[in-house]
Amino acid sequence: MKNTFSNRTLFLISLMLFSMFFGAGNLIFPPMVGKLAGTEMPYAMLFFGITAVLLPVLGMMAVAKTRGLPNLGLRVGKEFATPFTILVYMSIGPFLAIPRAGSVPFEMAIAPYLPAQFSKPLALLLYTAVFFILAGIVSLMRNKTMNKVMGDILTPALLIMLFALYIGTLFADMPPYGQPLGEYAVHPSAKGFIDGYLTMDTLAALNFGLVISLAIESYGINDKKSILHINIKISMLAGCILFLIYMMLADIGAKTASLFPDTTNGAQILVFVSDRLFGKFGAVILALIFTLACLTTCIGLIASISHYFTTLVPRLSYTVWVIIWTIISFLFANIGLDGILKYNIPILTAIYPVSIMLIILALSAKIIGTGRILYRSTIYVTAIISIVNALDQAKLIIPGFTPLIRKLPFYTAGLGWLIPAFTVLGASALIEKCINGRGHTV
Repeated sequence: MKNTFSNRTLFLISLMLFSMFFGAGNLIFPPMVGKLAGTEMPYAMLFFGITAVLLPVLGMMAVAKTRGLPNLGLRVGKEFATPFTILVYMSIGPFLAIPRAGSVPFEMAIAPYLPAQFSKPLALLLYTAVFFILAGIVSLMRNKTMNKVMGDILTPALLIMLFALYIGTLFADMPPYGQPLGEYAVHPSAKGFIDGYLTMDTLAALNFGLVISLAIESYGINDKKSILHINIKISMLAGCILFLIYMMLADIGAKTASLFPDTTNGAQILVFVSDRLFGKFGAVILALIFTLACLTTCIGLIASISHYFTTLVPRLSYTVWVIIWTIISFLFANIGLDGILKYNIPILTAIYPVSIMLIILALSAKIIGTGRILYRSTIYVTAIISIVNALDQAKLIIPGFTPLIRKLPFYTAGLGWLIPAFTVLGASALIEKCINGRGHTV
């Protein structure tokens, strides 16, 4: 193992994993959290880090232990495993996260500088065509080659530019943090926790876990315990880098809140900050930051989705699936960012809590077992409440049922599922112990 998998290799794959996580949402949400949280920023970001860093790291561990999300889903049942896995892959893939990652850099770093006479839809079409051709080409590379491209070239370039932007704010004359605004003034911890959903990293972790395991195996590591041990190290290092960058971005948002009071999203904050610090050259830096961040995420997502569908439909090769998902993502990206974001939050509200509980169940297996009653009752209760909440956000009310669900504690904060899920988990674990002595495995 020492000869084939060095500390340098571990570090490079950690950088690759960081870059796979760090995409559009990771760039635009932390600065806005910083602006809105103000003096509560450190506290809010601590809870933001639970859903945007800690849970993704735990998700990587859970999937590494079970060898993929489909195997984890099978603990609930066959009728759940495949539909849920496909739903997760599609939401973080060609129907939401990948198109978002493809359109965000254009909307925030290219569109504002287009000549007035140039057609914006045509510019988006040309930009996303080049973007997705590059993403598809790198996704087609073998594991070791892809690791080197992302770990040696793309990610270091991204980190250098992010640090340059942040260091610029340290030497600039910036005002102090302002007062918290909106929900951050009322319950900053819950708001930070929910806003961490928007990065979609916990969902991504359920897919990246297998990709990283395959990357480790490409270096000749075949022992399952060794793969798991290395996977954990890689996940933790990538998580530390993620949280450091999040805190830098949130600090930028908090320090510049009074300078740019009319900004409505984190991308606008970064545009104004880069322009203030570096002038016209700031637009180039920001365009490169957004493009590299979103490109590396798309590569990771396309690769992980294609790996999964080769197991689901083996008649089509990995290469064919990469081409299919790249083309579909390109088409959806040309809907535009506003069109994509319309269905963003309701979808995440429906599936994120289920993903969280799956991770908790997987990592608690030695204590509570893996019994079917335990998994089904916990996951289905969580899913029902989350789906009702998502429909409620989309203004779709189920007569008699939605008003009942609204009475749950923390529902208004988006956490109505929390107490019922853990109550059912505890109760069903006790039932399993009474019936079997311990949960049976699948």
